[in-house]
Parts: sequence; structure tokens; C-alpha cells
Amino acid sequence: ILSIRCKDSNANVIQEALRRARYKFPGRQKIIVSKKWGFTNVNREEYLKLKEDKRVLQDGAYVQYIRPRGPLEANLRAQLKA
Repeated sequence: ILSIRCKDSNANVIQEALRRARYKFPGRQKIIVSKKWGFTNVNREEYLKLKEDKRVLQDGAYVQYIRPRGPLEANLRAQLKA
């Protein structure tokens, strides 16, 4: 099992590289393009909408959600970071 994260502009090149590399491994190999954003559990369209609304923060390979609960000051500071 291989997981590769890349820019959308490089997706075709990566798919071709994986197609060629699968001949190196015995058995049946599949190439699956994820509908998620990076290694998160958020769909691409949903992530772009959440980022536009400043509801998520980048946290390395994952994201942090900014929830409308909790201390007001902390939420406002988190939205300024987004």
C-alpha cells in the first residue's frame, strides 16, 4: 500500500509513475485517487468551503476545526490564524 500526496497539477505525472512502479510488485495492484484533501478525512470541496469560511487551520498533514463553541477570545484568535 502506497499513499502519495501531491499537488493537483502533478496528479497525472504521479499516476503514471505509480502505473509503471506497480510492475515491480507481484500480484494485482490498483491505483485509487482519493476524494479527500491530503491525509485528512475532509472532502476536497468541503475543505475549500471550510477554508474560505475560515473554519479550519492547517496542522501539518491534518487540519484543526474551528468550532463555534468555547471561549470567544480563543475562537477569534484561531480565525485570525486561518
